[in-house]
Amino acid sequence: MSGAVQRPVPDPTPSDAGSASITVRDAIAEIEIGNGPLNLVTRGLLRALDRILADLAGRDDVRCAILHGGEARAFSAGSDIREFAEIHRDASERKILSEDMVLRNLARLPMPTIAAIDGPALGGGLELALCCDLRVLRHDVRVGLPECRLGGLAGNGSVRLTRLVGPARAKEMLFTGMMIASGQALDWGVVNRVAVDCSALEEARRLAEEIARRGPVSNRLAKDLVASSLDDSLDGALSQATVAQQTIFDSLDLREGADAFLAKRTPVFRGR
Repeated sequence: MSGAVQRPVPDPTPSDAGSASITVRDAIAEIEIGNGPLNLVTRGLLRALDRILADLAGRDDVRCAILHGGEARAFSAGSDIREFAEIHRDASERKILSEDMVLRNLARLPMPTIAAIDGPALGGGLELALCCDLRVLRHDVRVGLPECRLGGLAGNGSVRLTRLVGPARAKEMLFTGMMIASGQALDWGVVNRVAVDCSALEEARRLAEEIARRGPVSNRLAKDLVASSLDDSLDGALSQATVAQQTIFDSLDLREGADAFLAKRTPVFRGR
């Protein structure tokens, strides 16, 4: 797909700051979140992001999506603490459930997703990144879930972090509110790559380009199977794998891949 299409999502209300925009080029979508220098996670930002996710979920021309924080100092420094006072007694209705829905929608996008983290990802910001399939972190950036320092809790992040790093490391991060540097984040498995000689976004673009060259039907099914391996019983996950394999053998992409291999040429996948 050539050319770029940008669809800005405006700030819903002056008092509910936050925006998001999407650019699609060559089968790769870039989602930029924006809310001041710290990219605070507000209701406005989440609503804008969710509208983009709803559209993106139905697109079969996108083979990989990158989430990034634009030119802000932080990928996202987390929730806007100023919101807490006004939602104290009805947080479930005004924050928790809606935020959880957006995080789930991000995690459920059918195509592979990458978080490009060029500034601190803390609290709700790291929770956004944890909902992506892969994370690329700039070498001099820290990440963490420091909610306990304020007496708070990263609910969604606690679960997703544990699945990445295991219970012992997740507990250490959650109980202390520690913010870990890029090397430790890579060693622990919080991130997949550390960008040393370029920005995280540049490295994420290279990774997205590699993913976009591969079979899109295969990658979407692989994403489903990895999720199934964590959520279902072994027998249930293996049954789903059998169905997925049949889908692949029925696809035109596999035929194209096999023909290209035998002809010693680059395959041209159509996503069918």
